[in-house]
Formats: sequence, structure tokens, C-alpha cells
Amino acid sequence: MADQDARSPVGIEPPALSVLRWDEPPGGPAVVLLDQTRLPSQEVELVCGDVPALVGAIRTLAVRGAPLLGIAGGYGVALAAARGEDVGRAVELLEGARPTAVNLGYGARRVAEAYRSAEAKGADRERAAGAALAEARALHREDAAASARMARFGSQLLAELLPEGAHRLLTHCNTGALVSGGEGTAFAVALRAHREGRLRQLWVDETRPLLQGARLTAYEAARNGLPYRVLTDSAAGSLFAAGEVDAVLIGADRIAADGSVANKVGSYPLAVLAKYHHVPFVVVAPTSTVDPGTPDGAAVVVEQRSASEVTEFTFPRPVPAGAEKDGEASAAVGAQAYNPAFDITPPELVTAIVTEEGVVSPVTGVGLAELCARSSQVTIS
Repeated sequence: MADQDARSPVGIEPPALSVLRWDEPPGGPAVVLLDQTRLPSQEVELVCGDVPALVGAIRTLAVRGAPLLGIAGGYGVALAAARGEDVGRAVELLEGARPTAVNLGYGARRVAEAYRSAEAKGADRERAAGAALAEARALHREDAAASARMARFGSQLLAELLPEGAHRLLTHCNTGALVSGGEGTAFAVALRAHREGRLRQLWVDETRPLLQGARLTAYEAARNGLPYRVLTDSAAGSLFAAGEVDAVLIGADRIAADGSVANKVGSYPLAVLAKYHHVPFVVVAPTSTVDPGTPDGAAVVVEQRSASEVTEFTFPRPVPAGAEKDGEASAAVGAQAYNPAFDITPPELVTAIVTEEGVVSPVTGVGLAELCARSSQVTIS
């Protein structure tokens, strides 16, 4: 349980996190990020003055989470436009930074289209860059609004699925304000349940190997005064067996046309456990995460990350400019590692997908297409 001192006073919400913002210092425009690799020990901002710097921040997970990556992609293209650089090349660099996260490419392409549309209408470079920035800001606002709607729909779904009282919710990775223009996806649902007095316990998977749960979700839970406990990923099975989980809430980095969900590795085992123990498994994600061009889970390109993330422990701490982070070895010298960033959960294991447009349950390709057809975020081919 979180220490009482770590909680917000009852009835008082903490100030909003400044996770990502556009800035125009004397040295020129920049995208300023809260460096998530330093959390929870340090709240440090990272200034990205060009697209390669932003790509580096995305690859090192200084900025992460599907919706926020879409916002970052949009601002990245606006940054290239403001600097007079090749917007098409900026889209390519940003899209390639993390191939599984469909929102990243969506945000970059959307802002690039706004830039090209302004050019086609006769705008000079400066005005076209202004149009790109306006579109990036619109995307940011829309994501915040979508977060609030997902929280409302998710809360209503939990009330229907779990009518008997306060909920014990298990979540994986990090899905709060650190991944969103608003209060998040899955975490926003838990936060709303807490504010409504219907959250008994938030179980927080550590989420190895980079501990986004222990470092980031616990940070957000403590900041907002939620009752929470951290557990190792491998302890989830015993938690289910003891009857201590009422529902699982996760986010998504890509949802295929058939409803298959790509999310942080470790999500699929939770879905299997939930199915066996008759516990609802709920995915919360904006419709921009749905990729109609990916027919099913087998077509999702899963990012493979460095073996060092598994074979070494790297703790958040200051690193001199130009130096690489060093870690303590946790495996035998020369050990190889299997380190996929994501796994795929098939639709038959998903109880419901909650979006800003409503809820899909049961999860089918037809139901998902019908819901997304109501959204301006997705084009169904």
C-alpha cells in the first residue's frame, strides 16, 4: 500500500503533469519532454531542438505510450516544418523510431498532411509551418478529450461488469498521464473509479524489464492518492488464484482490424490468466490505435529491443552529455536475451475494448469497424 504521506489530500487533485509541450526559446522552437527514463527519482525535462533528437528520445523511451507518441509525432513534424526541413523525411524518421506503435505514424502523417494542404493553397513556408503546429496542437487537445471520454465509458463498463462494490484492478505497464494528452487510457479508468469511491486496490505489475509499472504507474498512483501495491509480473498468477483480482485493465500500442491487441510484453499471459479465472480483461485505447491496415495479430511487426535491457539493470540517474548509460550486469557475461517489446492478445481473450467512441464487446472485426466508422481518427479501408 502506498504510504499515506505520498497521497494527495482528500478532495484535492494534484497539478497536471507537464509531459510534453511546444516551446519557442531564443535558440529556436523545440519539443520539451518530461524525461521518463529519470522517473520516479527525478523530474527532468528534455529539450529536443530537432527531429533526430526527438527520434532519440522516442527510441530510449524518454517519451513513450501510444497516444503520447502520436502527439510527439505530430509536434515532431511541426518542428521540422518550423526549421525549414524536409517534412516527408521527418515523417519517415519518426515512423521508424518505434514501428509497433501505430499512433506515432498517425500523428506524424496527419500533421504533414496539414502542412502540405496549406502549401497547396498557396501558403508560404512560414504559414504552412504555422498550419502544421496548429494541427499538432489540435491533436493534443483531441487526445485529452478522448482520455476523459474513455475514463467515463470505462467506469460505466466496470459498474456493469462488477456491480457488487469496490474494485480490485490489475494493470500492466503505464497508461496514465505519462502516455497521454490527458489523464491516460486504462489508468484514467482506475483514477475515475478512485474518485468515485469504487477503487479498493490497484495492483501494479512491475512490467519488466524496464519497470514502467514500478517506476511510472506507481509514481502516478501515489501522486493521485490511489490505494496501490506493486507486484512482480510473475506474481500475477498467485494473485488471480487467491481471488484478489476483479478485472484487468491495460492499454494498447496497436489494435489490428480483427481486434487483436499489441501491448507491452506480459499482457498476453494476463489475458490467459484472466480467461481461466473468469475475470474481465479490458483494453482501453483511443480509436487512433486501431489500424485497419493490419488484418490480424500475425501481421503486427513486434519491436525487438536490446538484450542489455534484460541482461543489465540500469537505474535512472544523471548521465553526462554524450555519455552512455551504464548498467549493472544481472546475467552471465555474454548471455543472449529474447526481448520483444510487445506481445499479441487475440480478440477471443479480450472482454471489451473501450475507446472514446464507446465500447466494443464482444470484440469482433465487424464491431470494431462499426465503432471506428464513427470516429474522425480512423479511416476504414
